Amino acid sequence: MSLLIVGLDVTIVNVALPSIGRDLHAPLSGLQWTVDAYTLVLASLLMLSGSTADRLGRRRTFVIGLITFTAASLLCSLASNLTMLIVFRMVQAVGGSMLNPVAMSIITNTFTIPRERAQAIGVWGAVVGVSMALGPVVGGLLVSSVGWRSIFWINVPVGLTAAVLALRYIPESKAAVARKVDIPGQVFVIMLLASLTYGIIEGPNRGWSSPLIVGTFAVAAASLTAFLVTEHRTSEPLVDLRFFRSVPFTSAALIAIAAFAALGGFLFLNTLYLQDVRALSPLQAGIYTLPMAAMTMVLSPLSGRIVGRRGGRLPLLIAGIALSTSCLMLVALSATTPFTWLFAAYVIFGVGFGFVNAPITNTAVSGMPRAQAGVAAAIASTSRQIGATLGVAVVGALVSTSLHSGHHLNFAVASRAGWWVLAGCGAVVLVLGLIATSQSARGTARRTAEAINPEFLEGNAA
Repeated sequence: MSLLIVGLDVTIVNVALPSIGRDLHAPLSGLQWTVDAYTLVLASLLMLSGSTADRLGRRRTFVIGLITFTAASLLCSLASNLTMLIVFRMVQAVGGSMLNPVAMSIITNTFTIPRERAQAIGVWGAVVGVSMALGPVVGGLLVSSVGWRSIFWINVPVGLTAAVLALRYIPESKAAVARKVDIPGQVFVIMLLASLTYGIIEGPNRGWSSPLIVGTFAVAAASLTAFLVTEHRTSEPLVDLRFFRSVPFTSAALIAIAAFAALGGFLFLNTLYLQDVRALSPLQAGIYTLPMAAMTMVLSPLSGRIVGRRGGRLPLLIAGIALSTSCLMLVALSATTPFTWLFAAYVIFGVGFGFVNAPITNTAVSGMPRAQAGVAAAIASTSRQIGATLGVAVVGALVSTSLHSGHHLNFAVASRAGWWVLAGCGAVVLVLGLIATSQSARGTARRTAEAINPEFLEGNAA
């Protein structure tokens, strides 16, 4: 249930963006912040929420997350201006950071029999596809019939019910030895992501050479440097930098960023195009994007089975080719592009995204010590949110720059640079998919595992 409302939130909010913009008189950058304020905070706090749950109790943290997410959703529906909506979206993300990673820990600790655990994780994974498929249609129906504020109401009954059921049925669990909280590392991550995102989104409006934007990027560079120095010297870092000696792990993190940048940018550009350029209603726009979500829902389980039997190379190659092809098909987007062409592009994008998710986590933990597999998976999840944040920020900035230059007359033409960038993201998935699954790359993973924790190598007897 927690994954359902978090998954729905992503696609529902995108469908509602044009209505939010008109009602709250929000510029394009304001719509970017409506999406990115959530993903930015989520990416910043995922690791912290996981370690907090290990220390304070997973059920307790999970319930607090549900209540926070639910209360913030209600506040979002009451927002009277754009600033309030963005602030409440950030509070929503604080709660959201306590849901998915903590819920996965709960599943792992509740289902101790491997076969039952696999079935539980299978059900968990299926909800991702269901939420993506339902989101555009449910969001479009609510926005068209009731208004954009109603998209946040759906979280309230589901969130409260999930909290009650969690208190009733989920056993409390904690880590035997909880990791210390790396406060400096956490602060530098927040500063890095916030300053980088702010600079990209606000650059077109304030001028790329303005002192504020230049200073913002300088803060991002300084934060990254300070983070690397701090993590290198800390005994229990937020992110163990030694992980990045593994080519598969590093590639998985970059693939996650590229793939979810493509998804975030795709949803953002496509929603505005269908409603503002093609004058479709929110419900019609949701129905038009349903083929993408449906393909993702159908193919995600197939990708998981292929990864289990043959490894991640084939799914990553299919994903990279499909994502690039789809975005290249939309590079020449215009106000008269045939809907059959759009339909084909959406289906192909759904194929790519359906195949990419399973091999990301598998590649991240491939060859890693079992004791560090959870941390490796958490970093991959954080990379997904970073990618979604950057995707919306970058393509929105490109559109804003094109519109401000005066050379482009409409959104469709101004979005073409964004589609080129998203096609490049697909190419990154393809190239890194080949590199990450090579024999030499697996060797670096093995050597990294031996250096970090040799007694718990994956594949050895426990």
